[in-house]
Amino acid sequence: MNIKHLGVLTILAASIMWAVEPIVVKLSYQNSDFLHTSAVRAAVAVLIALVYLLLTKTSPLRVTKQQLSPLLYIALAGTLVADFLYYAALTQVPVVNAVILGHLQTIFIIVLAFFFLKSDTLNRYDYLGIAVLIISAVLVTTKTFDNLVALRFGTIGDLIVLAATISWATCSIVMKRYINTMHAGLITFYRFFFAALIFAAYLGVTASLSIDNLYQILVGVIIGIGTILYYEGLKRLKAAQVSALELSTPFFAAILGFFILNETLTLLQISGILLLFLGVYFISKKEP
Repeated sequence: MNIKHLGVLTILAASIMWAVEPIVVKLSYQNSDFLHTSAVRAAVAVLIALVYLLLTKTSPLRVTKQQLSPLLYIALAGTLVADFLYYAALTQVPVVNAVILGHLQTIFIIVLAFFFLKSDTLNRYDYLGIAVLIISAVLVTTKTFDNLVALRFGTIGDLIVLAATISWATCSIVMKRYINTMHAGLITFYRFFFAALIFAAYLGVTASLSIDNLYQILVGVIIGIGTILYYEGLKRLKAAQVSALELSTPFFAAILGFFILNETLTLLQISGILLLFLGVYFISKKEP
């Protein structure tokens, strides 16, 4: 198996994890809340990353001073803020809405890279792709033609997911600029480790150092493995290829949401999902 094929398989596997994650999170809310689930999930993800480091025989968890700052940022902005907002929003929005809005991260990564990495310039296809992705998000969040005509663009929960998406995008820029060559297991470990310490302090103060259900453990395993797979795939594929492959996530999420949570899609939302493909196609296209 060559490097590209391995990269494709890892990203597809990560996409399945991203689709399963919100389903399991919602199941954990049956007898718990988003704050407690976030805390347990972070702790379990740390253990998954540690196991991966041991299996790959990686050197100790030593990092340089230059690496510590970006790792702290990714942990705080990516896990403590973005993931926390995402889990809070899942108490209010359908899984498909959350997944689609989360995939708008592509837009923000392109824009932020243009300003902060100074490595890429935007072409006409990038602008067209961004416009199509925005239309896709509008169709998914408005749900019906009547809502679209009345300019009812989603809910507060949708806005919370969008805020989380922007925060995730900043983490991708920081990772690409400062720690792109770091071991995937090491990045995953510290991404959840610092946040887990803060969550542990909160659970200790509130005397809730317990596990409410097995779904909380399962979501930690899912996100830990998914994050490692994503970082490993990112090393082997171009960013545009990764974005295109991740489009499988909304379809997995829609199917799982229908069968497990009885969530249904409107015709407008299905149209929005299809437009997602078109948007990433334009973003992946190069000018002649």
